[in-house]
Amino acid sequence: MLSHRKLGRLALLTAAGLVSLAALPAAPALGASAAPADSIRTNQQWVLNMLDAEAAWSVTRGTGVTVAVIDSGVNPYVSDLSGSVIAGPDYTGVSTRPSSHNWGVHGTWMASLIAGHGHEGGFSGVIGIAPAARILSIRVIPDRADPHYGTYERERETVIQQSLVDGIKYAVTHGAKVISMSIGYSAPSGAVRAELQDAYDHGVVVIASAGNSGDPGPGRGQAGAPESFPANYPSVISVGAVNPDGAVAPFSSDNLSVQVAAPGVSVPAQGRDGQYWSVSGTSPACALVAGVAALIKARYPNLAPDLVASAMTSTATHRPAGGYDSQVGFGIVDAGAALSKAGRLAGDRPSVTSIKAAARYHGALPPEPVAPRGSGRLILFMLLGLTSLVLIAAAVTRLAALRRSPGRSPGPSPGRSPGQVNW
Repeated sequence: MLSHRKLGRLALLTAAGLVSLAALPAAPALGASAAPADSIRTNQQWVLNMLDAEAAWSVTRGTGVTVAVIDSGVNPYVSDLSGSVIAGPDYTGVSTRPSSHNWGVHGTWMASLIAGHGHEGGFSGVIGIAPAARILSIRVIPDRADPHYGTYERERETVIQQSLVDGIKYAVTHGAKVISMSIGYSAPSGAVRAELQDAYDHGVVVIASAGNSGDPGPGRGQAGAPESFPANYPSVISVGAVNPDGAVAPFSSDNLSVQVAAPGVSVPAQGRDGQYWSVSGTSPACALVAGVAALIKARYPNLAPDLVASAMTSTATHRPAGGYDSQVGFGIVDAGAALSKAGRLAGDRPSVTSIKAAARYHGALPPEPVAPRGSGRLILFMLLGLTSLVLIAAAVTRLAALRRSPGRSPGPSPGRSPGQVNW
C-alpha cells in the first residue's frame, strides 16, 4: 500500500516498513505447448487456491471489463501484461518519464495481480485473477524512489487530493467497471467522497487497501489502527491481508472499515522491470479482490456495486467467530462462490431499490397489486346473493298472505292496545 499517514499523502513503504519485496528467480521460458507451469506459477498457486480462482474461470476470465489501477503507473510492456494495458493520464504534477526505472513500480505489481496473463502461451509467469480483463493505468502518485518524489511531497494537500479526484473521474468517464486503489491517505476529502459517490451511481465497484498500520493496541481484539482513505469512504470495499495459512497478517490494519480479506504475504507479482517479486501488504490483497470484482462484472455487468460487495462478503471463507471482525471483515474472498452468489443476486434484484427510484413516487413506493380472485370464490358469492334474494322474497310473500287471511279483525284484538299487531 502506498501511504504517508503524517501528511495524508502517499509514499511507497519499503521492506523496513510494511510492503516487503524480495526478488524471485525467473524460471526458464517454456514453450507454448508445455503443460506444467514454471516456478513462478508454482509459487503463486496457493494464492489462486485460497481465492478459488479456477472455479470462477470456468465461467469467466474477465473478458470485456476494464479495471482502473489508480496508482503510480503501469508499465504496459512487461511480458505478463502485454496488450492488456491502456495508458491513462498522469496527475502527479511531476515530470518523471515512464521510461525511468523508478516510474510505475508499485502500480505494475498491482496490475499483474489483477490481469496478468502470463507468457509463453500463458503457462509461465504471473496470472491475475481476471486474466482476460484490461487495465486502465491512471497515475496519481509517484513511487518513493521517484527522483521527483520530494517535489510531489511538498505539494499542498488540496492539490494532492485533487489528483485522486481527477483519477477517479477519468476512470468513470472512460468505462472502468472496477477501480483498484492500493493507496492510502490519513485525511478524508469531501471532493474525493463526492467523486466516489458518482462512481457508485455509475455502477463502478471500488476496492481499496485497508492499510498497513496493524493494531497498535496491546490486544489484537482492540480495533485501534488509524483510519485510511479511500478505504474508509462509504461504498468502498476495504481489504485486509492474510498469510498462506489464512491468518491475519500482523501488519494489516485492524479497524471497522475492513470488509473482506485476501492473500497479502509473499504474493508473487511482476515488476515494471519484467522481473518477479514477492510482495507483502494490503496492496496485493486489494488488487486480488479487484480481480474478483472484475470477474463478477464481466458476467453480470449490470449488478450494482452494493450487490457485488454482498456477493463477496456473504460467501467468504475462514469466517471469524461471530461472522465478522475488524481484522479480516467477513472472511477471505472466494471467487467461485462469489460469482455464483452474484448470479442469484442478479436474478433477485427488485425493480425499485434506490432512493432515486423511490423519489419518482414522491417518497412512497407503489402499493402491492391485489391478487385476482378465483372463479370458485366468485360462484360462492353469487350463490349467497341468490339465497338472500330468495329469503327476502319468501318473507315478503308470507307477510302479504297474513294481511289477507280470513277471520282476522281489521280492528284491534281484544285485550290488545291500539297499535299492536299480532302476527
